[in-house]
Amino acid sequence: MPKLKTHKGAAKRFKKTGTGKFVRGAAFKRHILTSKTTKSKRQMRGTEEVSEADAPRLRKMLPYS
Repeated sequence: MPKLKTHKGAAKRFKKTGTGKFVRGAAFKRHILTSKTTKSKRQMRGTEEVSEADAPRLRKMLPYS
């Protein structure tokens, strides 16, 4: 049987949790941070759960994670 290839770009950006959900880092935190408020920068820390609409696509991209 042919094996499925992992999408390497997705593998670097998303992780699967123990319950099978996917988590991602927050966007808008790379540059021009001086114009953003402290509150918004603080809320961008850590990880967020991927929306349910995008999860099926990630399941195909990361079959063995």
